[in-house]
Amino acid sequence: MQSHKRYTNQTFTKRVDDEKGRHRSLRSLPEPAVCEVCGDVYADRRWSKPDPERQSAKHEHFRAPNVVVCPACERQRSGVPSGYVYVEGEFFALHRGEIKRLLEREAQRAAEDNPLARIMGWQAGQDGKLTVTTTTEHLAQRLGHSLHKAYHGKVHYGFSHRNKLTRVWWQRD
Repeated sequence: MQSHKRYTNQTFTKRVDDEKGRHRSLRSLPEPAVCEVCGDVYADRRWSKPDPERQSAKHEHFRAPNVVVCPACERQRSGVPSGYVYVEGEFFALHRGEIKRLLEREAQRAAEDNPLARIMGWQAGQDGKLTVTTTTEHLAQRLGHSLHKAYHGKVHYGFSHRNKLTRVWWQRD
């Protein structure tokens, strides 16, 4: 018998992580830890930029930090991004440098809150398109939002919940 309900136990399934948690470590890192590549510090279960004035309440006494590789550097090393931003259009062709500076500044502002949010690379396409790859899906969303806020145009967000990937398309003619 068919039901007219929008969701039932048979029509709604829980989103599944296909990577089986490979992007996460099995345990929390031992604290304090420092990234051997970028120098970011892991303390109080949070990654942050190194700050000599910041004192951790949990680690009042000096303890030698563990040397590890942070998730952002690991993602850059593996070359697998979590976000893509596609920029195209006639407006982009005329204002390429200005748009690139806007994206760099927005990534710097995002890194103040989350140092793991970084731009991995810039790829110029043959037909005047730009593809920006990011280490986090939230940074890709933030870059698309800043482009739309600054220059209007059309923005479209695509999410893949199965493998934590975000694609953002921005265009203005």
